[in-house]
Amino acid sequence: MAQNWIDLPGLADSLAARAKTGRVIAAIAGAPGSGKSTVADQLADLLNARQPGLAAVLPMDGYHYDDLYLAPAGLRPRKGAADTFDVGGFRHTLNRLRARDEAFVAVPVFDRAIEIARAGARMISADVPVIIAEGNYLLLGQEPWAQLRPLFDVAVLLDVPEAVLNDRLIARWKHYNLTPEETQQRLELNDLPNGRFVMAESRDEDFRLKNG
Repeated sequence: MAQNWIDLPGLADSLAARAKTGRVIAAIAGAPGSGKSTVADQLADLLNARQPGLAAVLPMDGYHYDDLYLAPAGLRPRKGAADTFDVGGFRHTLNRLRARDEAFVAVPVFDRAIEIARAGARMISADVPVIIAEGNYLLLGQEPWAQLRPLFDVAVLLDVPEAVLNDRLIARWKHYNLTPEETQQRLELNDLPNGRFVMAESRDEDFRLKNG
């Protein structure tokens, strides 16, 4: 099937046009290391340069289960896999944002340096027309993740070669002072398998965006 490609300025144009008639929720999905957070922030910057307060970012990583649950459940080594996130909590937040009946919605933000989600770390005002949700598994066709897709007005899947993902992930874990052995273990047992899963099982994107 032919892909519908888009670039960042084109995506900003599309979202700005849609936002003239009401709130728009966009999904930016992709493998670990594909640049979801960077793309979402760049997109928000482009939109906010046009009109201050036009866009805000909702990061899925804030909905990581805490280590207090993951460790006893035997899931700590797989932190970042699809079953280590509070999908229901994320879905309820999307519904609150779509309802737009609260002055603001407080959302958690993941602090990678300490591997903890900070509750209520970001406030998204009801006045913000464009919400940019970003995360690995937003477009999975499997339950319970499949319940998210109807909540997105626009869905974008980032397309990045695995060799580029590998290099970016090595740089990420080096930045966080992991040893080469720890880094290789994360890549082979978690990050790269999760990335392959994302690209194989994501469904119904409106666009693909090359980012590597």
